[in-house]
Amino acid sequence: MGAEVELKLATSRSGLRKALALPWLRKMAGQGVSNQDLTSVYFDTDDRTLRAHGVSLRVRKNGERRLQTIKAVSDLPLARSEWETEIDRDRPKLELAASTALAPLLTDEIRQQLKPVFETRVERVVMPLQFGDSEIELALDRGRVGTADSSVDIAEIEIELKQGERHDAARLARRLAQSVPVTFGPRAKSELGYALLDRALDAPVFARPVMIAPASTAADAFIIIGYACLRHLASNEAAVRSGDPEGVHQMRVGLRRLQTVLSLFKNMLPGADTERVKRELRWLTRQLGPARDYDVFLSGTVKPHLVHHPDTGVFEALAHHLERERDGAFARARAAMDNERFRRLLLDCVLWLLDGEWRNSDDPLLRALRERPARAFAQEELGRRMRKVVKRVRKLKRLDARRRHKLRIAVKKVRYGREFFASLDPDRRGRKLDRALKNLQSALGELNDMRVHASWARDLARANGATRRAFAAGYLTGREEVRADEVLSQALAAGKRLRKAA
Repeated sequence: MGAEVELKLATSRSGLRKALALPWLRKMAGQGVSNQDLTSVYFDTDDRTLRAHGVSLRVRKNGERRLQTIKAVSDLPLARSEWETEIDRDRPKLELAASTALAPLLTDEIRQQLKPVFETRVERVVMPLQFGDSEIELALDRGRVGTADSSVDIAEIEIELKQGERHDAARLARRLAQSVPVTFGPRAKSELGYALLDRALDAPVFARPVMIAPASTAADAFIIIGYACLRHLASNEAAVRSGDPEGVHQMRVGLRRLQTVLSLFKNMLPGADTERVKRELRWLTRQLGPARDYDVFLSGTVKPHLVHHPDTGVFEALAHHLERERDGAFARARAAMDNERFRRLLLDCVLWLLDGEWRNSDDPLLRALRERPARAFAQEELGRRMRKVVKRVRKLKRLDARRRHKLRIAVKKVRYGREFFASLDPDRRGRKLDRALKNLQSALGELNDMRVHASWARDLARANGATRRAFAAGYLTGREEVRADEVLSQALAAGKRLRKAA
């Protein structure tokens, strides 16, 4: 068994050609360049038992060689547990899976149900490099992932650290990015295969539970959590491109979660590169925000009203206007996915997590903060934030809209933080607290939506004397205002349960 240390970069076929033509890269690889034709067949059950447990099983054919590989998904960006064994046939030898992540799953029933589910066919160029003080293997892959009835092309570069420092792997990625259009590739070939099986290649991707080992330091936890959030964000690119409202929402959730990570760990994240990452995350938030806001207003307020009042023309006019605004906002979100700034953001984020100033600083205080046990850090930071939330909740009825909005953000950060560190606290007596946080966040979120919609109504009333649309918007936001007291009561009730649970 070994800890596979690799960084996956997504590119295009032309990008692969540019990389292969780089003089400095060819010179560094020397005579060690090799070409491989690889066919890998992945095995699972009909109900995807292996995927559900974060395990993959494949048999790879390279010429006459057969290599059985078992991998366990990790929340570390450069590490996955991997077990490889050379075998003499095209089907797995399950008797060789003892002491691997697959072993606990291999009941007699599972053994009988395992079958080929998809394959990858890849033309790979392998370059062994001595880069800095490290031995690195660079693999340039061109090929496809396919099921019985569908396929998707792939073009990617993998940087595998064989021996040495992660700093060198990050430096190599940065140097490649100066000449080749690359970005962070969040989805493994096996994930693409499963997405094809499920006919969900462009479907929204949801956040996965974060797993932190009990002995982790604060720095370990930051990398694991930050990578999980970045992966959630980046994996929704295809859904945003397809115009899926839930895809936009999930990318925004990934953004908010990543921004929460920066807030929770801010004391150990100094440096200009941290500020640059924050700035770019705010830019992406602005590109996505209007699409989600317009969609919520249309689907949650305007269209339900039209169902019950189909003969009211002014509301239809408002709906058509908002649909045009929403369509424009979704076009803006899709355009952001094609922006070089987005590609650079993803790459900068993953390299910052791996090799940012925060990690390399020799400042004694920062080193102590990085080396602190993750469990102790979580208890102190989340406890401090929870006390501040409870204090504000006591004054909830007296808070104006702006301060309620700030409270909602504080509640969301505590809730996300508790999700991030849940694996370090297996005692689930905090479920009441988690439900209270969720209910309070939901109620405060609805109040904030009403505030945004009221602002839109005021803007419409000032726009070119469009009185019919302004009337309709005012009517609907007025209906929301009537509900505001009810929702505020829900928030107060959730706040009371939160205080009791805390």
